[in-house]
Amino acid sequence: MTISMQGKRGLIMGVANERSIAWGIAKAMAAAGAELAFSYQGEAFGKRLAPLAESVGSDIMVDVDVADDASMDAAFATLKERWGTLDFVVHAIAFSDKNELTGRFINTSRDNFKNSLSISCYSFIDVARRASELMPQGGTLLTLTYQGSNRVTPFYNVMGVAKAALESATRYLANDLGPQGIRVNAISPGPMKTLAGAAIGGARRTYKHTEQNTPLRANATLEAVGGTAVYLASDAGACTTGEIIHVDGGFHVLGMPQPDNLV
Repeated sequence: MTISMQGKRGLIMGVANERSIAWGIAKAMAAAGAELAFSYQGEAFGKRLAPLAESVGSDIMVDVDVADDASMDAAFATLKERWGTLDFVVHAIAFSDKNELTGRFINTSRDNFKNSLSISCYSFIDVARRASELMPQGGTLLTLTYQGSNRVTPFYNVMGVAKAALESATRYLANDLGPQGIRVNAISPGPMKTLAGAAIGGARRTYKHTEQNTPLRANATLEAVGGTAVYLASDAGACTTGEIIHVDGGFHVLGMPQPDNLV
């Protein structure tokens, strides 16, 4: 079955470069026929994004600081002016001080805790509130999480707490927005070689470990995550909401490494 997103318009938030998970999703959605807008933060990211957006036929880029209400208001006002309505939003935004993504979680600072939770979790709630106003006929909200939300992962630290909050927010938003025909889901890939992933201590060893031990003996690909996002945002996902969809080669089902890798 070919899943089509013809006639659907949506905002992709969080593309940093061509290796970003958000870009893998954008490419898959564009290939399925969706019309896309993109957000970025700051001139440097805007310059990186411009040729990527152009390559999928997008001429809408909005500079957004998710920690600033005026910036968020302006971005969604621009989308309302250009399109009137939205069909989907992909939220691929998270942040923590990389100096606190090594060492012990117990040493998390108050300022970084608040900042990490605000940008990595609250921003999705804030986006959902604004986006839902542009979805009179229903729509889809997607965010990205990671298994460090519910299983201790070395060096993931405060981001694990932030992702746990994000997953809970996904369920509460699904319940709030369901009567409006708006579905809210999260995709949970395994470790991927992205700019964000590289900031986490021990990233290379984690990537290798999961690749060797997943049931499929492979880590997630941008194409696999993108295809999952297309399903969730298309009419094929009409009855799926409040879910955390794992795209991790099955690693989340394991209780121990594979026998050959036990030491």
